[in-house]
Amino acid sequence: MGFKSPGGHTYTRLDTRELIEHGKAAQGKAAIETRMILNHKAAIELLVEQAAEVGFNRYTILNLHALLSDNLLPDPQAGGRLRTIAVEISGTVYHSLAVPQLIDECFQQLLDTAAAVTDPFEQAFFAMVHLSYLQSFEDVNKRVSRLAANLPLIRENLSPLSFVDVPEQAYIDGILGVYEINRVELLRDVFVWAYERSCARYSAVRQSLGEPDPFRLRYRALVAEVVVELVRGGIDKKTAIAFVRSRAVEDVPQEDRARFVEVVETEAMNLHEGNIARYRLRPSQYQTWKKTWR
Repeated sequence: MGFKSPGGHTYTRLDTRELIEHGKAAQGKAAIETRMILNHKAAIELLVEQAAEVGFNRYTILNLHALLSDNLLPDPQAGGRLRTIAVEISGTVYHSLAVPQLIDECFQQLLDTAAAVTDPFEQAFFAMVHLSYLQSFEDVNKRVSRLAANLPLIRENLSPLSFVDVPEQAYIDGILGVYEINRVELLRDVFVWAYERSCARYSAVRQSLGEPDPFRLRYRALVAEVVVELVRGGIDKKTAIAFVRSRAVEDVPQEDRARFVEVVETEAMNLHEGNIARYRLRPSQYQTWKKTWR
């Protein structure tokens, strides 16, 4: 297994945005790059959409790996499964555990220890170091470790951690320090530097977007669910009014129902081919529904 850095792909930020928002892969890019970006999108959605359930437990880390490694491993069954084979990291003297039982025991010990850490930044760094070092999976370990580091940050409503601007060699040198001499100082400095950059970028994005509507945030998942039901069910505008009101009665407190109906109707009316990806709708589904939305 070769050493893979946090960067290395050739997608620009604009290319990435087009792929995520509109499903358009950039021309001339390797299919593996497209797959990796889409896998990251799916894994991040798991962390955000199930924020109340995810944590340092087997369900979360195994499924993060399954999503990040989807269609990237020689053995499709290896996704989300602790490794049962020995792996080596080329260019290093590090030798990971090879006995499956020991890997499983150390993986559980790692999760238990991480879950017991109370400071979110210490917890994030602990996870990033140890998930990478243990090499719990056949591949994609470092991607899992970097994304898992966001678990305590999301839980505490802190800025997320991104390695977008991290110099490739700095990250590699930091990881090699952990692998070969069990020293974390360089990787710690990279972690701090990356997080400071992430906070600055996140703050700039928030200022440009303005403050989100708390009501829409509270009912984000339910609004999306109802909009998807309208489209996939081919529900016309007249029938939709009664349908949305019925869902509001079932799932929304009385004092919020009128606003909920208004938000869903607004979202439905504002649907177009450039934003349907946020609801995981296919163009064919949207076009079929659009003909009935009168």
